[in-house]
Amino acid sequence: MKNTIKILAAAVVMICVVSCKKDSKPNYQFMPNMYEPLSYETYGDYGIFPGGQEAMLPAEGSIPRGWMPYDFKNSQEGYLLAKDTLKNPIRYTKENEDAGKELYDIYCAICHGGKGDGKGPLVQREKILGVPSYDDIGRAITEGSIYHVMYYGINSMGSYASQTNEHERWQIVQYVQKLKADLEGKTPRIDTDATPTVVEAKVEEEHHESTEDHSNAH
Repeated sequence: MKNTIKILAAAVVMICVVSCKKDSKPNYQFMPNMYEPLSYETYGDYGIFPGGQEAMLPAEGSIPRGWMPYDFKNSQEGYLLAKDTLKNPIRYTKENEDAGKELYDIYCAICHGGKGDGKGPLVQREKILGVPSYDDIGRAITEGSIYHVMYYGINSMGSYASQTNEHERWQIVQYVQKLKADLEGKTPRIDTDATPTVVEAKVEEEHHESTEDHSNAH
């Protein structure tokens, strides 16, 4: 008797499973909210949008919040102009130096080396050649040239504008200048004035807003 009940129960289950499947017609959705989102999907087809797709280009002239335009062109003339005129707007503090070192170790040291002597791990393994030392007299790097190269890239070095924001790039500039001073046997610059300039206050405020927006997005 018990076996008969078990067999009947198994048969009922099998019939239910088979009856729910029909190749010519989709099955019933018992919880449609788990399958069909209420919001528009990024690459979904919707007639309400121009072109029928939700993913559209930003409005012409719009910029991301916290992003600032860079007025120097990606050319030799732009590089030389930045090298001669572009200055670091943030103060050279120990805090900025430490932050710059952390970022430098992530993005730069693999090629330029921990000391800035152009002998990073990839150079030592001969994966990349010709990386100059920061104290190379022929290049005579400046705050502006360092920032410009990070923004656009140069030769085999790519741009780091997408990985870092403006404030972080200037912190890296300070640390690169510190490494250059060490190689030259000079004392690295540290500003003792505790009052930030108007430009620095603006850069730090934009960096803070950008960081908050990134945190809220997660």
